[in-house]
Amino acid sequence: MTKISAVISAFNEEKNIERCLSSLLFVDEIILIDNSSSDKTAELAKKYTKKIFIQKNNPMQIDLQKNFGFEKVTGEWILSIDADEEVSKELADEIKNVISKKNNEINGYWIPRQNIIFGKLITNTGWFPDPQLRLFRKGKGKYVKAHVHESIKLEGESAYLNESLIHHHYENVSEFLNKTINNYAPSEAEEYISKGYVFSYFDGIRFPLREFLSRFFARKGYKDGFHGLMLSLLMAFYHFLIFAFIWEKQGFKEYDKDDFLQETEKEFGKAGKEIVYWFSKEKLEAIRNPMQRNLQKIARKVRGL
Repeated sequence: MTKISAVISAFNEEKNIERCLSSLLFVDEIILIDNSSSDKTAELAKKYTKKIFIQKNNPMQIDLQKNFGFEKVTGEWILSIDADEEVSKELADEIKNVISKKNNEINGYWIPRQNIIFGKLITNTGWFPDPQLRLFRKGKGKYVKAHVHESIKLEGESAYLNESLIHHHYENVSEFLNKTINNYAPSEAEEYISKGYVFSYFDGIRFPLREFLSRFFARKGYKDGFHGLMLSLLMAFYHFLIFAFIWEKQGFKEYDKDDFLQETEKEFGKAGKEIVYWFSKEKLEAIRNPMQRNLQKIARKVRGL
């Protein structure tokens, strides 16, 4: 019978660890990499597994720490999971089903992820289906270093599962801001620079605007209600901070031309037009009556939208 091993890398996750581990009772082996937690993470985990390995904590490489755990597994398949995630019964059944078929052409599976943010399941705003490569054959996958979120590099072909991981994401705004300011935004700023980003003063407006339009309109964040609006604005702030950190790393360059006010006005003018365009577009798509929709299309053309 094909065996599966679950690997978790955790640091001070006493509030989440039991929920995660109790959802893994279907696997044959659980391996916990405890990154020198100072709370009861390891103690609580002992109820579910004896295979607990202690490593020095590195908050910027918590996923890379899982590679150590991947080397310890005895199962043919590995399920990589975070402490703030859990496996639903439906996903557990699907995992057992796919690995039992012994499809030698597939070495890994992408799993969609449901994100619960600020107490609500977010179904749009770019947080679903949020596919994660988490199930793979032993020896065929490992995490590789990245500036922000490490990802698994897989040898061979992959496929997609239908059922979802459940991710208990940001519980409060402070958690979002802490991770954004101290980890994600500075790292992304470094990545932009390392890839040859050419500094532009007005990207301080363009970066957050582009992210807001993408989240709230293109990825239908408004369908998540006020949560969608707040998350779109917070992600816009995140991208504003990326630019701010780039500016800092560039030595706080000053704009030395006389047209600063006029150019700033132009940028905000463009931003306003884009927002009006997107509101008009999404309202048009919501109209079900063909005649009313055609009338609105004509009105948009008249207004130059």
